[in-house]
Amino acid sequence: MKLWDKGQQSTSEIIDQFTIGNDRILDLEIAEYDLRASKAHAQMLNDVALLTDQEWKKIEHELNRLLDQIEDNTFTIEEQFEDVHSKIEYELTQALGDTGKKIHAGRSRNDQVLVCLHLYVKEQIEEIKKLIKVLFNRLIELSEEHKEVVIPGYTHMQVAMPSSFGLWFGSYAESLIDDLYMLNSAYEIADQNPLGSAAGYGSSLPLNREKTTKLLGFSTLKYNSVAAQMSRGHLEKMASFGLSAVGGTLSKMAMDICQYMSQNFGFISFPDELTTGSSIMPHKKNPDVFELVRAKCNSIQNLPNELTLITNNLPSGYHRDYQLLKEKLFPAVQTLKSCLSISEFMLQHIEVNEKAIEDERYQYIYSVEEVNKKVLEGVPFREAYQQVAKSIAEGHFQPDRNIEHTHEGSIGNLCNDKIREKFAKVF
Repeated sequence: MKLWDKGQQSTSEIIDQFTIGNDRILDLEIAEYDLRASKAHAQMLNDVALLTDQEWKKIEHELNRLLDQIEDNTFTIEEQFEDVHSKIEYELTQALGDTGKKIHAGRSRNDQVLVCLHLYVKEQIEEIKKLIKVLFNRLIELSEEHKEVVIPGYTHMQVAMPSSFGLWFGSYAESLIDDLYMLNSAYEIADQNPLGSAAGYGSSLPLNREKTTKLLGFSTLKYNSVAAQMSRGHLEKMASFGLSAVGGTLSKMAMDICQYMSQNFGFISFPDELTTGSSIMPHKKNPDVFELVRAKCNSIQNLPNELTLITNNLPSGYHRDYQLLKEKLFPAVQTLKSCLSISEFMLQHIEVNEKAIEDERYQYIYSVEEVNKKVLEGVPFREAYQQVAKSIAEGHFQPDRNIEHTHEGSIGNLCNDKIREKFAKVF
């Protein structure tokens, strides 16, 4: 069944196979949203006298029945249907006859898909934010727990200055706040109701778009019908920037963890049951989880580029190109959620090496501390720097491992309470 079937000669099967693609599978992700939007649309049609009270109640009953199937995981989209929208209209028509055929008045499949995607993006961002909150809390907890454990900081992949696990864990916690800003922006874009824009040019029927906006929980309308239609592609791309931001944070953290687990660093470890081994090297404990997080999140960081290349330079109005966006966006959302979950799970079991800093190779990280001590004694910085550099070059440098950092955001003053406050505000 196709919503655009004119009752004449059907399209070739080979054309159907190519144009429908994976829609039947992908549309299971948005079936609930289409049913919710259909309920709101039908209730609005009743309000403007395009459906009688009795017709509206019958349609509502059938839509609720299908929503129950979604809840029970029994809802399916069989091969005879082009997509979820044709499946739902078929079910209504089978159950209610001509009454079911009235549901499509005043809307197009274009704004059906649009409103589903707006609702989907809103809800998925909310779920992702909840997962970010769990990870954030874990990182702050670890930062507090290990704030006294010093590790070397690196620049240019060279041993540089004293850092700490408190600083390291906390850095990723605060980085997640920046990612929330991006997700919140995408949410604001999604929180606009496009339903009623039809094929992008409105309708001659007396629709009440404010009604569906309220019923569906949108904060505002996407007023201009053409602007509503142009949100297709733009919505997905803006959401992808938010996903990419989170992916970038997780990928960098995963890289740090893989590096810190190696024997050349030995800063952290995980229980044997959370790592993998080698088929020939019995000593190996491989960080496969974080290698996969790194790769998956690097792929997500490419998502904005993929969506841009699909939609770039398309004129206003609907184009079938947009169909391909779902098969890029939906898997990326699920992948990011799984990466957030597994990262937090792994961090529950991280094992910190509190003595790693005692290795002699790290003695020079205290050189800046020595320079700063001389500065506090009144020696000009450049002169102090040269004095310490000379002692290192001549082999006389003796590190003082006592660290006194007090400014905001330093080893001795992590400001985790302020970071928590910032997170709560942005969240």
